[in-house]
Amino acid sequence: MAGLQGYPFAMIQLPASYQEYLAGKSERFIQTVRPILMQSAADQQHGVRVLYNPGPTGHQAHLDDSIPYGEIVEDID
Repeated sequence: MAGLQGYPFAMIQLPASYQEYLAGKSERFIQTVRPILMQSAADQQHGVRVLYNPGPTGHQAHLDDSIPYGEIVEDID
């Protein structure tokens, strides 16, 4: 997230698709993926891949240039 100093996160609006994705999710899950959703909303160029890692790490999220902006793909690592 080092390159995001110019983006005031408080002013970034998540697209409706991201807000709908987070609806009903646990607070822990939201805290895990929300920073990446915010990064995606800031650059508006990449979608997000959410990975489930069986084991202690649980979920991870990252920007994915193969996914269009505003879309989220869930996958198993």
